[in-house]
Amino acid sequence: MPRVLIVWHSATGGAKALVEAILEGANDPSIEGVEVVSLPAPEAAVDDVMAADGYLLVTPENFGYMSGALKDFFDRTYYPCLEHTRGRPFGLAVRAGGDGTGAVAAVTPLTTGLGWKEVAPPVIAAGDLTEAHLAAARDLGATLAAGLAIGLY
Repeated sequence: MPRVLIVWHSATGGAKALVEAILEGANDPSIEGVEVVSLPAPEAAVDDVMAADGYLLVTPENFGYMSGALKDFFDRTYYPCLEHTRGRPFGLAVRAGGDGTGAVAAVTPLTTGLGWKEVAPPVIAAGDLTEAHLAAARDLGATLAAGLAIGLY
């Protein structure tokens, strides 16, 4: 059974709301045969990354960068997973106080280096968190999970 790993960090709850929407989308009843695992970034480890078939990353934008917790996740998992997870699909959601591009720019070289394939443009929830942001996050979760379910990725 394909497994989606959601790795996230949220200090104030905004990114957590995106995670909850992603979980709704990934666990849509019409998508069968996919396991969804959600772990806070400090808890996600090499074994979790290796056991997953696709990844959804969620971070707040902190000082124009990804959160320190997500950076730490990459610090701990990047090299051990480097040659073992190439070609796997991923998606990114950013809860941004600014425009979110700094956080996207920080994550992109890491996912590119890992050889992960982006399944959709990043969801950037800038400004007030809206239903449109949450709908985009639900769509991101459903896109990755459905693609794994039908063998697209």
